[in-house]
Amino acid sequence: MHSMFHKHWRAFSRLRTSSLGKTTIRLSSTSFLLRLPPSSATREVPTPLLFVSSGEWDKNSTEGMTTLAAMLAEKGFTCIETNLARPLELSSHNDSRRMMEHYESDLVSQFRLTSIPFPPVILARSSACLIAQTYISSHPASAMILINPPASNKELQTEGKLPNDLEEFTYEPHFPIAVITGSERQANRLREISRICQSDNVDLIVVEGLKEGKVLNEIELWLDQLGI
Repeated sequence: MHSMFHKHWRAFSRLRTSSLGKTTIRLSSTSFLLRLPPSSATREVPTPLLFVSSGEWDKNSTEGMTTLAAMLAEKGFTCIETNLARPLELSSHNDSRRMMEHYESDLVSQFRLTSIPFPPVILARSSACLIAQTYISSHPASAMILINPPASNKELQTEGKLPNDLEEFTYEPHFPIAVITGSERQANRLREISRICQSDNVDLIVVEGLKEGKVLNEIELWLDQLGI
């Protein structure tokens, strides 16, 4: 039997009448894709993998995530891909905290669509690592994997991806966390700046160039070591 794919698209539109009397449509959408293991998989893992991205906010957050989800599904994991829409509310455009609250709420809604009772392993890349960390600050997770995360929230504000200050996260890493980075230089920078990466409970993994195949291997190995 082929892999089963279920796709749910939600679209939200806002109508606005211009001074010329024309009606324009502002369209934003969140995508949700559930990948179930094929019957040919040698095992079926009960703990789901929740992939977090927002291409509208940071296109780098989606890089390689579909490939990872597809490959891990073939290996017996239930993979949930999300590509979260940017908030339409203007207040969220000017307030980083509200922006993160929007993404968190959207992610919670998307995960609930699966009706899976087990806390997921959260995977995120680049700016979406902030969404992942916002989520785990209030919701249960079995583990978290951050790929090429920013060293600090302030870094994203400097890059123009956050409208104003966003307090650094204060959660304690009392559950399994892996941070995957593309060079020893970046790893050293994370150790210096990131509070989370200074914890002995966090595994900092270097994959030169963040090549997809090697990243996949490291994720598999790490999950296997956790017994997932």
